Amino acid sequence: MLSDVTTPQDLDDRFRETLAALPAAPRRRDPAAPVTDDAPLTGARLLDLFDAQVTSRQLDLAGRWLRSFGEGFYTIGSAGHEGNAAVAAALRPTDPALLHYRSGAFYCVRAAQAAADTAPAETPDAEPAADRQQAADREQGTDPDPATEVEPAGSAPPAGGFAPYAEAARDVLRGMVASSQEPIAGGRHKVFGRADLNVVPTTSTIASHLPRAVGMGLAVERLRRLDSAGRRTGAGVRVGDGVSPWPSDAIVVCSFGDASVNHASATAAFNTAGWYDHAGLRIPVLFVCEDNGLGISVRSPQGWVEAALRAKPGIRYVSADGADPVRTYEVAQEAVDWVRRHRRPAVLHLRTVRLMGHAGADAESAYRGPAELAEDLDRDPVVATARLLVDAGVATGEELLARYDETGWQVRRIAEEVLGEPKLASAADVVSALAPRRPVRVARAVGDAAARASGPGAAARAEAFGGKPPELAGPLTLAQSINAALADGLLDHPQMAIFGEDVAAKGGVYGVTKGLRDTFGAARVFDTLLDETSVLGLGLGAGLAGMLPVPEIQYLAYLHNAEDQLRGEAATMRFFSQGAFRNPMVVRVAGLAYQEGFGGHFHNDNSVAVLRDVPGLVIAVPARPDDAAPMLRTCLASAAVDGSVCVFLEPIALYHTRDLYAEGDGEWLAGYPEPGAWVAGHVPVGRARVYQVGSADDLTIITFGNGVRMSLRAAAVLAEEGVGTRVVDLRWLAPLPVADIIRESSSTGRVLVVDETRRSGGVGEGVIAALVDAGYVGAARRVAGVDSFVPLGPAARHVLVSTEAITDGARTLLAR
Repeated sequence: MLSDVTTPQDLDDRFRETLAALPAAPRRRDPAAPVTDDAPLTGARLLDLFDAQVTSRQLDLAGRWLRSFGEGFYTIGSAGHEGNAAVAAALRPTDPALLHYRSGAFYCVRAAQAAADTAPAETPDAEPAADRQQAADREQGTDPDPATEVEPAGSAPPAGGFAPYAEAARDVLRGMVASSQEPIAGGRHKVFGRADLNVVPTTSTIASHLPRAVGMGLAVERLRRLDSAGRRTGAGVRVGDGVSPWPSDAIVVCSFGDASVNHASATAAFNTAGWYDHAGLRIPVLFVCEDNGLGISVRSPQGWVEAALRAKPGIRYVSADGADPVRTYEVAQEAVDWVRRHRRPAVLHLRTVRLMGHAGADAESAYRGPAELAEDLDRDPVVATARLLVDAGVATGEELLARYDETGWQVRRIAEEVLGEPKLASAADVVSALAPRRPVRVARAVGDAAARASGPGAAARAEAFGGKPPELAGPLTLAQSINAALADGLLDHPQMAIFGEDVAAKGGVYGVTKGLRDTFGAARVFDTLLDETSVLGLGLGAGLAGMLPVPEIQYLAYLHNAEDQLRGEAATMRFFSQGAFRNPMVVRVAGLAYQEGFGGHFHNDNSVAVLRDVPGLVIAVPARPDDAAPMLRTCLASAAVDGSVCVFLEPIALYHTRDLYAEGDGEWLAGYPEPGAWVAGHVPVGRARVYQVGSADDLTIITFGNGVRMSLRAAAVLAEEGVGTRVVDLRWLAPLPVADIIRESSSTGRVLVVDETRRSGGVGEGVIAALVDAGYVGAARRVAGVDSFVPLGPAARHVLVSTEAITDGARTLLAR
């Protein structure tokens, strides 16, 4: 019957029957000897892997048991993938790992490795008697061949069993029941992760963690190559501070399923790793594709995964059968050694099976037949390991079954214990780790940067700016102010790096990063390939490795195909790790509309809704040069202090704008503050700027970006009509400056929201909602962009906000 090969009970029964039927080997083998002739694993080591596999299997069974009475919330298991235990054994516990959701055995091995590395060394007195006798025999030249040594009947295999994996089992079970004491996500999700195990939590979004893995590899290698002597490079910047959390020879391991090979994020990651390898830059990443032939119910065509992986340029391909632990370990060890030695990417194609379906609710009978399911059971990796141990004479089937039962009892006991642990009890508990805000520390960090720039770093700063610092350069445009602030950031943050398409040699398509590579060197300002997913992935990995990445997305419209790297990866890291891991980042994006004589939708995108929906994300929109530098300093400090993920959205049309009211008035220019003025000019996250025109008593205009310039022009026209206006520049779209919005709106009782984004899903909706939530009872009106993409040329004027539309909207509001 179909049920005989699909349910947890039947999987357990099948395992028991198979082990009971295994005939004992004619002779016992010394567990310290290779498990087979020339095998890279000893019997004892393979027995350890068996115990890890069994622990993982029993956790899967426990997950289904917990779910059966409503106490378990996650049933995607690792059954059939336990061959990844051998992959973990080939790695070091200091190699950072990003694991997919069928990594139970890998996680168990990693936890045991880390515990062994920190355990105190045994004293000579603790040496077992049998070992002392063997040592004596060897000294006398009478030591028998361990591969053929006959042990007394009834001799048991070495101890070990469940104990080394108990802590890992508790971690996993806590995740299944959403316990707030779970060590990585604290009950927010069931993930494999722990900081002390160097296991970085990943979400279940398919393949989204692969670009991050490439970024981690690039960052590990760049930090490794920094001048260990601490010599100064480019503009006197000191490097080599040793901030990487991993050893200099560490490699990154990243696992995923066969269906993920087809995902755009995976394609981007493979392409980027190969691209850098082809260019001569090193990416020490081992990709592990665990291929069970299925993406839930969709089959991977026969041979497709191998063909796809073999075809990846610049990435070495190796393969192994997950049902053969010895060969898997051997291949994995060779791949790990190769990546570690050559600092180049490789992919291990590990063939696996999937037992018990995709998850507890998956009815495999809808798409798989009994014969196929039975065939997978014949390739059960835990049975394969048991069979090898019995055939080699390391243990008997009865002994292994006893270990299996003991582990099952222990897992069930721990499961019952964690059932009583507390859950997250409030919304505050849930969001506490999401995006901490410590404005006092951020302000202090800005002050410290100012003190360094005017004190011990003054000479290096003078050198970087060629003897003419920006505060002596006269009034600057928005682009020039951002450029100067980036240079000051590079001077103050030794691990800061700026990268993206065209940012280095060209200096950005609008010249915003011009000259930075020449001053600070190609290791800190560099061009990337044309792929936004990879640009953000590099930033995510660099942030985890201890750098302060400042990636650039060339246009806002280009961000949308890579947005999940911000939503599903960047913004969730602190949430799913309770702050144990973070990926600080300041993403510069050129965006919004109003470019004259150029554009169309892809160069005049006015949609930010997808960013405002991301919990915890900081979104800054500087309109004026004198706001741009302090806001950028705040974002850099917030990233460094709080691990914030910030989007610095730069209005393209204002980059080189010089005038406000009339041609040649120069009133959109501003001086760059000297370091001594940085503290006084500090702009905290979530604080608006208010301009008062005339009496400022009649009308409040709330706006941002290009709307600030248009609103100030409209306010000047209204002032001639006797209307006093407050123009509120939000500056921050997330978090919105709600207190400033309420205060300035209440001062006049008439609010005009000028939103250059779209009427539906635009920023204005959030402003109006904030007013309603606060009980605002005055008049309110919106002037917003039309729900349309921005067309080319003069047609754009029909869908975008204009100064005239703002003036007319104000008059209508005042006439009520």
